[in-house]
Amino acid sequence: MADVALGTLLWEPPTDARATTRMGWFLAEVERARGLELPSYDAAWRWSVDDLDTFWAEVVRWFDVALRPPATTVLSSHELPGARWYPGATLNYAEHALRRRDEAPAIIARSQTRAEVVLTFAELADQVARAAAGLRRLGVVRGDRVVGYLPNVPETIVAFLACASLGAIWSSCAPEFGTRAVVDRVQQIAPKVLLVVDGYRYGTKDVDRCSEVAEVRAALPSLEATVLLPYLGSEEVARSGVPRALTWAELLAEPAPLTFDPVPFEHPLYVLYSSGTTGLPKAIVHGHGGILLEHLKMLGLHHDLGPGDRFCWFTTTGWMMWNYLVSGLTVGATVVLVDGDPGHPDLLALWRLAAELRITLLGVGAPFLLSCRKAGLSPATELDLSALRSVGSTGAPLPPEGFGWVYEHVGEDLLLTSASGGTDLCTAFVAGAPLLPVHAGEIAGRCLGAKVEAFDPNGRSVIGQRGELVLTAPMPSMPVGFWGDEDGSRYRAAYFEDFPGVWRHGDWIEITERGSCIITGRSDATLNRGGVRMGTAEFYSAVEGLEEGADALVVHVDDPRHEAGRLLLFVRLAPGSALDDRLRTTIAGRIRTELSPRHVPDEVHAVPAIPRTISGKKLELPIKRLLEGEPLERVVNPGAVADPSSLEAFLELAANGSG
Repeated sequence: MADVALGTLLWEPPTDARATTRMGWFLAEVERARGLELPSYDAAWRWSVDDLDTFWAEVVRWFDVALRPPATTVLSSHELPGARWYPGATLNYAEHALRRRDEAPAIIARSQTRAEVVLTFAELADQVARAAAGLRRLGVVRGDRVVGYLPNVPETIVAFLACASLGAIWSSCAPEFGTRAVVDRVQQIAPKVLLVVDGYRYGTKDVDRCSEVAEVRAALPSLEATVLLPYLGSEEVARSGVPRALTWAELLAEPAPLTFDPVPFEHPLYVLYSSGTTGLPKAIVHGHGGILLEHLKMLGLHHDLGPGDRFCWFTTTGWMMWNYLVSGLTVGATVVLVDGDPGHPDLLALWRLAAELRITLLGVGAPFLLSCRKAGLSPATELDLSALRSVGSTGAPLPPEGFGWVYEHVGEDLLLTSASGGTDLCTAFVAGAPLLPVHAGEIAGRCLGAKVEAFDPNGRSVIGQRGELVLTAPMPSMPVGFWGDEDGSRYRAAYFEDFPGVWRHGDWIEITERGSCIITGRSDATLNRGGVRMGTAEFYSAVEGLEEGADALVVHVDDPRHEAGRLLLFVRLAPGSALDDRLRTTIAGRIRTELSPRHVPDEVHAVPAIPRTISGKKLELPIKRLLEGEPLERVVNPGAVADPSSLEAFLELAANGSG
């Protein structure tokens, strides 16, 4: 298939989708119970956002959420910020994640550091009960904070669920995070217990983490205990590297009954963190009830997952998609964990895993799919992917050519779910659905219960043109707040200053006439050429689609010497490529043809690497500010940068006045 044009129809739901999918069954039950007619997804979406109370009450009923006492009020207030869900009701997230107790696999874990681990639902429940007992012996009670400096392995899920069962508050950082990144995050929440590994293997490289663990422990005066999971080396070697620590085996030594502390709906479940590019990361608090309801809706309805399905999203424990993946347990699915380099020994590795384990839904970052395309892979011709019903893509907008590659080289009958959301809500609010068609370069629709709109600068909702992505009604997984923000002022400033009573997310979105969505980048990294505002995603699609373009970053720099400012494009070239006059002309021509003459950059620079946050986001705004003359210490926190050396080329450009 040649590269497909934006908006090309690539997949349609089968004619019996309403009768064969969980979303269809749910809507049929709503129609029966409520006397409604919801003939289309659009009708269902409009009902779900216009009657939030009824919609979420039906979600609670459909998934048999154990609210005690049974709730009579869904929302005591619809105002933003300040909406309060299920006042007076209690529940526990872990109770719903551990409802199954049978011998089917709950977790299948693959790692480049050790052999495969499989836990049944019964074994998972037993380990969680033991871990909870161990945490109680360490003095952990409701409201205490427990932090994991752990990889994507079963023990991390066990520790999280044990913590949740006690009403304690979980937080995690991936072990590839450096000391500064970890401390900047978890020091804010004053943890009582820290769980760590001694190291890990990434591809063929062993990475020792004992010195980082020592530095993190020293920076946490609140810490009362450390639990060590020997992962890279033997227990003896790990103990010597991390002294005065309880081992994982010792934490789980004593059997115990599995119990759950019923907590208020908004009781903190875990703390996630913003990227922290310009200061300390925001410590975003999510509640038991909001996360449970939102993830049940997304995984059980939008992703059509349930018992018998196998769910894998490639993620680390420092990305919200890990939390999303774990929630596969709440719908009774098997979760598949992968720890290590997704490109080792080659880019087919994840596809081989999907074939071997008969994975139902495989989720990855959009850049991974584009890398597979650029490498010329065709997984479907080499592997049996017949069990794969859906591929998920997030982390960045997926351009049309990425969609085309999936349908030509992975499967023509699967549902490609391109989605967008974020850490702030720990979910997607625009995504695919089994009742929606897939068009190239577009996200299929707005999620049930998510009142997403595009606002023009005057706060008017627009269709068919780009606007600010906003939420004009509450969602249950909106944060409980920010840790330490006692009066809520930082929380209000982060989301509600621009449009009072409306959540501004910080992305550009276009909602098409047919209800699909196109995300075109962060609105706070807006490019402005002659008064015309442009998103960045379309630049990356054009440049990274070239054989020579491995990665790219574009910024618009205000410059008093140039009335319209300057548009600067930075490209990390593919091996063997050079930024000569021919390539500059090719880049300009491609941008002119695919976008417009106005989009052609004033300067193109080759750089060794594109700066990204630890979670993979491009540092567009910090680089813009750096090139406009602001000092490095004011524009970016080095602890938030995955590779701090990637900043060096930009510092040199700024010093030479090329910014």
